[in-house]
Amino acid sequence: MNAAGRRVPTRLDGRTWRPFAGVGRTPGRGRRHAARLRPGTQGRDKRLPSIRAALENFGARDGWTLGFHHHLRNGEGVILPTLDAAREMGLRDLRLAQVALFPTHQRVIGMVEEGTVSRIEGSMNGPVGDFVGHGGLPHPAVLRTHGGRTRAVEAGDLTIDMSLIAASEADQQGNSNGVNGPHAFGAMAYGRIGWEYAEHVVVVTDNLAPYPVVPHPVEETRVDAVVEVDSIGEPQGIVSGTTRVTEDPVRLEMAERSIHLLDEAGLLRDGFSFQAGAGGTSLAAVKYLGDVMADRGIKGSFAMGGVTRYVVRMLEEGTVGAILDGQAFDLESVISLRDNPRHAEINPYRFANPHTGSCVVQSLDACFLGATEVDLDFNVNVNTHSDGRLLHGTGGHSDAAEGSKVTIVFAPIARKDNPIIRKRVTTVSTPGEAVDAVVTDAGIAVNPANRWLVKQLEGTDLPLRSIDDLEQASCDAATCPPLEPNLDEEDVVAVIEYRDGTILDVVYRLLER
Repeated sequence: MNAAGRRVPTRLDGRTWRPFAGVGRTPGRGRRHAARLRPGTQGRDKRLPSIRAALENFGARDGWTLGFHHHLRNGEGVILPTLDAAREMGLRDLRLAQVALFPTHQRVIGMVEEGTVSRIEGSMNGPVGDFVGHGGLPHPAVLRTHGGRTRAVEAGDLTIDMSLIAASEADQQGNSNGVNGPHAFGAMAYGRIGWEYAEHVVVVTDNLAPYPVVPHPVEETRVDAVVEVDSIGEPQGIVSGTTRVTEDPVRLEMAERSIHLLDEAGLLRDGFSFQAGAGGTSLAAVKYLGDVMADRGIKGSFAMGGVTRYVVRMLEEGTVGAILDGQAFDLESVISLRDNPRHAEINPYRFANPHTGSCVVQSLDACFLGATEVDLDFNVNVNTHSDGRLLHGTGGHSDAAEGSKVTIVFAPIARKDNPIIRKRVTTVSTPGEAVDAVVTDAGIAVNPANRWLVKQLEGTDLPLRSIDDLEQASCDAATCPPLEPNLDEEDVVAVIEYRDGTILDVVYRLLER
């Protein structure tokens, strides 16, 4: 039993695991692993004619681990062509170490069934996750946070044989970016741990430009080869799923309540900093926050995270002094990153790796996050639904939650007649000790463990309720009994790894009813 109250294995799939011991209780140990030295052949043209040629050139073989970033999200167009090339070569038992998969990657299922892919260590949104949840993958998947992924690579827990970096502009030596070109998608810093630590680094671009490309977050010093393709994907795909602002009046009211909470807590002042997670209500809160800060003349320090036009507007109006951009959630953000020097890329190593000197999440005043479920211990689920289906990745959820001074989680009381505030979540994605307030359409529950926040909000007109009251309200609002998954608890299909490398929870194989 770990510190989140979950029964987790210490041996699984030939590997020893440490149970989650609590927030901040597993410090970093050991030394950084390093990539190999490059041969440094002067004047060599690094271009290769195809992704297959790159795989062949560097001796790809069965069991290799391939890494990819996810900045094009549901428009990503490099992963599937790479797997097609690997299949044509007869490669088998590959490990995918992508940041995230989306519905556009549904063909990965066929690659698993054919044996081309046998392991996945990365987030999965949609069909591939559902397939894994039903036991389709030969080995348990590993789901990590953004910061946890960088920690795992640096610590040697995850070794990447080849990292393929999609770039919207690159030169023949590999200097590249994501802000220029017809398929510009914005920041590409989620790929950084790959281009710094992978054994082989291949830049894939559909826009080869004269040397030297500027700006170049990817530097030629780390690049082994450059492949020009017809298309790296469609930037319109970055505006997908959880990256649209809600228009639901109930959820808009929840967003307003969250800003009222921060105001009553005394945090809305000059120097305020925040991160917005994906999710329509979270993004709506950012829009409302910008309006309030502008009206009061508040000058915030910085905004971080997935960036939308609402955060860009705050920068342009001077309500925040800088944007630290992990990924773009709309095309306006791409343009701002390209043109505004106060809008800078930030990689997840710097913003969320817990085993560093410090990381940016520790300087956040507030973060806004979503949930598929919340329980009486304030544990949050973002990976599975109440029916047990594995449909979402973790993203930076627990990274931001642990680091932020006040972590706000949005959750409706009920969703499709199913209660969302429950006695026990199906899967723990973020431990309750990292959550400070749960904002619902039936009221706000403040974690009693945060005594400072409880005291700050005493006597306010906020609709404060206990988490037990919200759980009862959730049951009352639902027209059906709570969904309960039918699971084979002897068959682990995925590990939920906490950002420090310990096991927070596991996902069991979902059985058909």
